[in-house]
Amino acid sequence: MNTLSHTHAALIIIGHGSTVNPDSSAPTHLHADAIRQRGLFREVACCFWKEEPTMREVYESVDSDIIYIVPNFISEGYFCQQVLPRELRLSGPTTERDGKTIHYCDPVGIHPNMTRLLLQRADEVASGVPRSETSLIIVGHGTNLNDNSTKAIQDQVKLIREGGYGFAEVIDTYMEEAPFVADWHTLTTAPNVVVVPFFIADGLHSFQDIPVLLGMEKEVGKALSQMEVFRSNPIELQGRHLYYSSAIGTERLMADVILDQVNDFDQKWSIQQTADIPVQDELKQALAAWLDVGKNVIGQVRILGSATSGFSLRHFDDQNTPEEALQKHSQPESAREIARNDVAGEFRAIKTAPTLKSGWQLDLADLTELQLALEFFYPAAVGMAMAQEKGSLQPVPLRDLLGRQTGMYRFANGITDPQASEIIGKCCASATHCLRRIVYPLDAGQTLSGPAASKLGHEAGQISGQENTIPLLCMEACNHIVSVARKVARENFEKKAAESA
Repeated sequence: MNTLSHTHAALIIIGHGSTVNPDSSAPTHLHADAIRQRGLFREVACCFWKEEPTMREVYESVDSDIIYIVPNFISEGYFCQQVLPRELRLSGPTTERDGKTIHYCDPVGIHPNMTRLLLQRADEVASGVPRSETSLIIVGHGTNLNDNSTKAIQDQVKLIREGGYGFAEVIDTYMEEAPFVADWHTLTTAPNVVVVPFFIADGLHSFQDIPVLLGMEKEVGKALSQMEVFRSNPIELQGRHLYYSSAIGTERLMADVILDQVNDFDQKWSIQQTADIPVQDELKQALAAWLDVGKNVIGQVRILGSATSGFSLRHFDDQNTPEEALQKHSQPESAREIARNDVAGEFRAIKTAPTLKSGWQLDLADLTELQLALEFFYPAAVGMAMAQEKGSLQPVPLRDLLGRQTGMYRFANGITDPQASEIIGKCCASATHCLRRIVYPLDAGQTLSGPAASKLGHEAGQISGQENTIPLLCMEACNHIVSVARKVARENFEKKAAESA
């Protein structure tokens, strides 16, 4: 791989994410960490479909005027061709908007170098097993939403079959369309069968659902993040040796494939490398300015120290706890680990929930590390606060958000105005659910009212009674609101149908 320098640009990696556990987003974060450490981009950030920051919020996480976006998705199907461009407000491969140049690259799963990763994973999981006595199965999800959803897997199967790699047979199978992975024992003939999930992460499908379909498990078990070790190989099934690997997207070399897609985009569209020019670090400057005037609390985190002496972060409730009683951390990425679960060990899908556990201290060297750590604690929060202060934040009316939903969520805008207010008042309650202050309206000409009004005041977005606070803002309703709105809208539809029957 010939890696070009993009130190003038930001890289945004998009993952699917999950509201249930951290397994879906973990590989995307780890690949971003690896790329960030190489110093090839001015900024590296992540965003997700089901986690924070969202695709609308992530633009507030970066300063750069040139942005490359790489979907950490397997296929160029429904999500990459319809959902992601819609959510990112893209008009084509390159979009010029708000003084930014945004390049939208192909998803990682369709890159030719995926073949090398698949072969490497197959050899690792069945080390020493002759390929000539092995059937290789590449398994995907399958869907009727877009014909391209299976193309990436079929292309890889064809390349390996015709590449002379020595497997007894190579086949593609799917969870929800034929050929079904559940029929693996009738689709293969070799005494050894290696199954590689063509998924980005060891989430619900690859780690829990597919093992049941294969017959490895009788019922869906725990998530990977709840297990101490991955499953052991081989497993004796149907008179064969079955080897099951972790998802291909967890391979550390996927970081190189992400970079390959950026470089391929430059070559395909004849993008010239821009000479490095001085760029103002507005995010760090805003953060420094707030600290200078004593704004040293954001959400449940208190910031201690200075740019000259270094910074220490603590939970707000630990301000009087002796330092020796706190668990020490010293890397910005530790903030992501600290914020992952609450005190009961439950996954914190909403990072602005008032459930951040206490008992830790995070020591950081400088303002750059501080900004990154805060990004992990409260994704895009610093950028949204800065944009709001400058008057450049672009909140998305709730009706606009609900109106652009497709697929199973296309009915979400069928809620009434009072129902919208009730949903937000309940699902966004500061004391129990989310610390953000809502800055978006109901629609272009109407503010939120009723129960939702409690989320609009100055006291929302900060710890109660604290004035020295960098506010946590909500510029667009989250997926949790969309999900509840869909449910209520469907109930409205069914009630109306019953009344007219």
